[in-house]
Amino acid sequence: MIGKLKGRIDSIDEGSVIIDVGGVGYHVFCSGRTLARLAGKGEASEFLIHTHVREDHIHLFGFPDATEREWFLLLMTVQGVGVKMAMAILSVFAPLELAHVIAAKDIKALTRVSGVGNKLAERITTELKNKVAKLPAGVSVTKGGKTTTLPPATANEDAISALVNLGYSRSEAYGAVASAAGKVGDGKVDHLIRESLRALAR
Repeated sequence: MIGKLKGRIDSIDEGSVIIDVGGVGYHVFCSGRTLARLAGKGEASEFLIHTHVREDHIHLFGFPDATEREWFLLLMTVQGVGVKMAMAILSVFAPLELAHVIAAKDIKALTRVSGVGNKLAERITTELKNKVAKLPAGVSVTKGGKTTTLPPATANEDAISALVNLGYSRSEAYGAVASAAGKVGDGKVDHLIRESLRALAR
């Protein structure tokens, strides 16, 4: 099994890239977010790889880091989510955003992904919510050089509900409270709401 590829970009297509490794071109499927970050032809690139083997094909799926690969594998534990659907979800949401969406059970946000209806969105949030809560620091996601720690699944629900009542989506509210929780040490709801509103106003 191939676990990692390091080479130069030969070409970029919709949904995939060909990586030249010592003269051998590897066809690697990636999320839209990953492809958008790639440099042009001839530039050095490196991917962590998941090798997906079936009777009729062997496909390589590439990820810029272990976190995205971890989410890819986690998503596929949900009934009805295969490799294509997992990639479609990761094309819309970065891992940290997806953690917030699932922890907040924001079904509406998930239906932004093509092919994900209300029923599948509900199944994803229901089956993964407890798994996300048990992962360290929201699967150790670092954004802008700063690691964001997700709050416990229910600890800040009052603050999240207050923000939702003010018109914010559950995932927006959850993300803001997650950020506020790292700054507010006393855990008081009014302090969390105040700090969350500051974050949302930026």
